[in-house]
Amino acid sequence: MDGIDKALWVVDPTKPTYAMSHHRIALGDDCYILLHVDTHKPNSLPECRFLGTDGKLERLIKNWRKNHFALPQPPSVSIKDDQQADCGICYATHLPVDDELGTQSGCAADYKCENPSCSRAFHSVCLRDWLRTITTTRQSFDVLFGNCPYCSEPVAVKSTDS
Repeated sequence: MDGIDKALWVVDPTKPTYAMSHHRIALGDDCYILLHVDTHKPNSLPECRFLGTDGKLERLIKNWRKNHFALPQPPSVSIKDDQQADCGICYATHLPVDDELGTQSGCAADYKCENPSCSRAFHSVCLRDWLRTITTTRQSFDVLFGNCPYCSEPVAVKSTDS
């Protein structure tokens, strides 16, 4: 993980320790890749999950699969914690480190409202829990559909972490 921290633009965790098994790496254009290393098999390939809006992610994943993609290096000026987006529901920058949260433990906001005039950030865990409390929320397969708590535009989030 030290090599990843030095060579790539790791935005979460901001202060990594050897106990952390995940890293969120900025890919640019509000897209990220979440790397999760199996602590029982640290030499195995990490689980990779892409985060971002659908349109931007489709192009990025297409280039990723063709191996026509270079991971960005860290910016020369470091980003301070107070510049990161707070969750619009729990108002925290990072989720607490907790076994119950699994791979989401300690993560920063990973969902952004697609309405350009809103663009409010949320932890997907918080948004999922909030949507489950709203009676107008609908579920199709493993996706919850509802409205943004700030601008009332449609939002969709997976109903499970996997």
